[in-house]
Amino acid sequence: MLTYENLIIEKEEGIALMYINRPKALNAINADVLKEMEQAIDALDADDEVRVVIITGAGEKSFVAGADIVWMYNMDQPGCRKFSAYGEYVFRKLERMEKPVIAAVNGFALGGGCELAMACDIRLASETAVFGQPEVGLGIIPGFGGTQRLPRLVGEGRAKELTYTANTIKADEAYRIGLVNHVYPADQLMEEAKKLAKRIIKQAPLAVAYAKHAISVGMQCDLDSAMAIEADMFGNSCATEDKSEGMGAFIEKRKPTWKNK
Repeated sequence: MLTYENLIIEKEEGIALMYINRPKALNAINADVLKEMEQAIDALDADDEVRVVIITGAGEKSFVAGADIVWMYNMDQPGCRKFSAYGEYVFRKLERMEKPVIAAVNGFALGGGCELAMACDIRLASETAVFGQPEVGLGIIPGFGGTQRLPRLVGEGRAKELTYTANTIKADEAYRIGLVNHVYPADQLMEEAKKLAKRIIKQAPLAVAYAKHAISVGMQCDLDSAMAIEADMFGNSCATEDKSEGMGAFIEKRKPTWKNK
């Protein structure tokens, strides 16, 4: 098993927990964190024991407070562009995992932290969570996909207002505008994330993967192209042993036993 300096990976009952583990830096992201995340994403996507991934921050204050500003301060233009492109690549790899990914946002999710949460399939937040893209207040712009994912999630106008003003919002406002799915008391967040993961695990694994592909890729296309993708994924799901098992279990009034085939 890979070992990490900036991540903690735990596995339990089909769930992989990924903790961003730089609590003294409020879990800020630098190139080392991105490199380890890339390695972990590849390992977890290839791990047949893992059905759902939950990402959260180590400690009680922060999910990810953003990119590591001290580390970035002396970076020149080519270095900044390379860092941005690499962060986009890693977060896109996360977004493209076949397995569902849940962000359990337990505190500050600013800049790169908000962008990391948005690259996940589902976002849950504690009541203490704070979201924002405050980069323009530092003389830069979001660089890990924030200018693209935020308007897709909350609409262009809200995204522009949050980005242009560098405002931060609390969990209840993030829920109101559709940035997060649910808000929970801080001491219940991980329990609720695991409950959601277990509900997903009860479903047919390949069907969930095909549904994720249809939604994620289809959202980037025109409607006609997206419907064709859905039809392809529907056809693929009907070619699985799990389709026969699921429908057979429904007809026979029993619980299905998924084969992931």
